[in-house]
Amino acid sequence: MRDCSTGHTRQPTIMTPRKYTEDDEPRVAALWRANFPDYTGYNTPEAVLRAKRLVDDHIYVLEDDGEIIATCMAGYDGHRGWLYSVAVAASRQGEGLGRRMVEFAIERLRELGCVKVNLQIRGGNEEVADFYRRLGFNTEDRISMGLILDP
Repeated sequence: MRDCSTGHTRQPTIMTPRKYTEDDEPRVAALWRANFPDYTGYNTPEAVLRAKRLVDDHIYVLEDDGEIIATCMAGYDGHRGWLYSVAVAASRQGEGLGRRMVEFAIERLRELGCVKVNLQIRGGNEEVADFYRRLGFNTEDRISMGLILDP
């Protein structure tokens, strides 16, 4: 793999995703801000991470040399699973890390008894849609609706 910052060929490193810890929050928040720049006041990375930890601990990170380079959150309601916040550092995209995170999260969902996994993608984001299609996901005829509750 060619390291764009140095021009040198970098040998792929085998890394295993792990569960998120509170110490990861600043690094995960920075990665999410870079990947998802449209966070809103009620939906900051820190708020999402803290709220998720109140429910369960299905937040996974991939770390290389002290840097969080990829993330994925998963959820399971006993009926279906969900994937959220799959992110890979821009400097590490194209190395298969997103695939590794998704496959790791899906395996954790499977261990819980999950038989179907859903995710949502913002309209017009065809590059990300193509990524998920390559992983076997299909577009379903659904309407996604939301309601923001006042705190």
